[in-house]
Formats: sequence, C-alpha cells, structure tokens
Amino acid sequence: MSKLPLPLNPPVRTLMGPGPSAIHPRVLAALSAPTVGHLDPYYLQLMNEMQDMLRQVFRTENPMTMAVSATGSAGMESAVVNLIEPGDRMVVCVNGVFGARMADVAGRAGAEVTRIDRPWGQVFTPDDLKDTLAKVKPKVVGIVMAETSTGAWQPVPEIAKLVHDAGAMLIVDAVTALGGVPIEVDAWNIDVIYSGSQKCLSCPPGLAPISFNPRAMETILARKTKVQSWYLDVTMLAQYWGSERVYHHTAPINMTYGLHEALRLVLEEGLESSFARHALQHRALKAGLAAIGIRYAAQEGHQLPQLNAVFVPEGVNDAAVRNGLLNRFGIEIGGGLGDFKGKAWRIGLMGYGARSANVLLFLSALEQLLAEQGYKFDHGASIAAANAVYAG
Repeated sequence: MSKLPLPLNPPVRTLMGPGPSAIHPRVLAALSAPTVGHLDPYYLQLMNEMQDMLRQVFRTENPMTMAVSATGSAGMESAVVNLIEPGDRMVVCVNGVFGARMADVAGRAGAEVTRIDRPWGQVFTPDDLKDTLAKVKPKVVGIVMAETSTGAWQPVPEIAKLVHDAGAMLIVDAVTALGGVPIEVDAWNIDVIYSGSQKCLSCPPGLAPISFNPRAMETILARKTKVQSWYLDVTMLAQYWGSERVYHHTAPINMTYGLHEALRLVLEEGLESSFARHALQHRALKAGLAAIGIRYAAQEGHQLPQLNAVFVPEGVNDAAVRNGLLNRFGIEIGGGLGDFKGKAWRIGLMGYGARSANVLLFLSALEQLLAEQGYKFDHGASIAAANAVYAG
C-alpha cells in the first residue's frame, strides 16, 4: 500500500501575476459554507441574485446573463460555439495570446476565420478593421478588451459601432477587464461578452460570467444546426438559468457562493471606486518602475491598470528575478508568453490584490533582486516614486 500524501498545506503567496488574483477573506469564507443541492430553493435564489449582480457589473439588462460552470476559456468557447455554425465567417482581432486562442476556437467550431493581426502590445483602431469587414462580410467579429499576455487595453465603442454598421455581431473577451475597468455592455451594444471569476473579481477560477444580448439569442435560437458543444449550449442553459429551472448539469454550488460574495464586494465598494482604486495602484507601480528604468510593453495610453506588462531590463535574468520573488519573498508575478517569452514580466494588480501594500512590497523586493544582478539604478527610487503618487 502506497504512503498517503501529506495533509494539504499550500504556501502563502502574494499573488501579483496574471491570475488567479488574491482571494478576499470574505470570499474564502463563503466557499466554506454548507453545500446545498443545485436545485435547492436556496441555491435557485442565489442564482437569481447572482444574475442580477452580474447585470450590474456588466452594466446590462440582458436576460441571458449567467455564469458558465467552468473557467474563462469556457466562456470564450461558449460565446463562439453558440453564434458560429459551420461555414460562418468570423473575423478575429489578434494582438496577443488570447486573440489567437479565439481564432483557434472559431476554426474548431467550423468558422471560416479571417485574422487581423497587430503587433503585440498594440491595440486596434476602426481603420484596422474597415477594409476587412467590407471584403469578408463576417457574421461575427471577436476582440479581446484586456489582452492578458501584453497588458493592452482595447477601446471597444468605436469598434462595436463599425462592426454593427457592417451587419456583424461582436464578441468581447473581458476576462481580465471585468471589475477593473469600465464596461458598458448595453451602451456599447456588445452582442456577447464573457469573463472569468479569478481576475478582478478576486474569486478562485471556476466560473465564467457571460452575457448574450437579445439579438445574439435570436441568432442562436434560429440556428440550422445544433450547437457543437452540448455542455455549453445556451439554448439548454437558458432553461436552467431561466424561470423553468430545467436540470442541465450539477452546478458548482460552493463556487457560486464564492462568486456571489465576490460580486457583493465589488458592488459594495462601487464600480467607479473599484476602477479608481485599480487606476491609482497602476499609477504608483508605473511611477516606481519608471524611476528604475523599466518600460511598459503595451502601447502608451492603452495600458491596463490591472495587468502591467513590462520589459525585462537588458542584462537582467528574467527567470532568476521571478524565482527570487517567489522563493524569497513569496511574490508571484507572470513571465512573458508567445512573442514576449523571456522578454517581459506581467504584474497583476487585480481586485483584492490592487493595494498599496502589494505595490510597495513588490518594488522593494524587485530592487533588491535587481541590485544583486548588478543592474544600475538609484536605490530606493521606485519606493519614493510610488509614495509620491500616493501622497499626491
């Protein structure tokens, strides 16, 4: 008989990577509440409350607003496979890993995919799409609002207008955006938008908030073929999340508790206050990094406050710094992906993790590790610059 593993004893980390983010203590407490059945009257009441709170956070009145029982990638897949039938044309804007992933998902769903590529760290303008939309005449256009691989913050309103003027529907990836920067689903006329529980909502990974507007639902209900995925078929999920409460799958009850409390926290703080807090921590971190010569990877004016992608300084060992942060200071940050592999650090200031204590802890640890590698800078400058932002 094999020896039993040791009891669970995970290390305490300061999570400052691209996700998951730090979990609020109230969310952790909610996760440990007694489990009820997924059709229990109490749970059905929580579903209603969670839908209402998700509508407030997405700023939408869409009836079909819910949380897919899976991670944010399943939100992406759900958005695509419900709108796309084999042979449909889809244009996908790619300026990082997650735009490329959406294009892959669309191809697997049978779409004729046309990619529009921009350099990593850059964003799209209507001029980048105009000619392709006129030529391809797509059914759907997909774009990532907060590109987690680069820290680029994509403006959506003008793109949305262009897409709709071209007669197409718009899917928006808001996995890293929701709760950290403004989102106006109804005002921007977004057809489908999805997110994840583990970023600015400060809940563990496992649920994917998603919202379909009436036009998207009409398109789905008029499909000639069945949705490729049984599990993600919104025509069936609508019967579970709607008034009928028809059994579809066993929902993750305790994860729902967690997201319910996470949404309460966001709305308790107030969306505008949440956005302002994320922006303040970003400004302090950016000032601190600039003071020691570290540059941002995303286009100026389009840098996400909650996901700060910066270039590794020349002559500095990327992995050594990240390992030092983790093993000596208990701080997790992310390395670069794709085009930025080995060239960038991704520093998350998401949800409960967007606090001055984390910014100052990270900067002081980073200065020590950089000094050990012989990197030349004015010692203490990053802390002073961050504190100047807070004082201001």
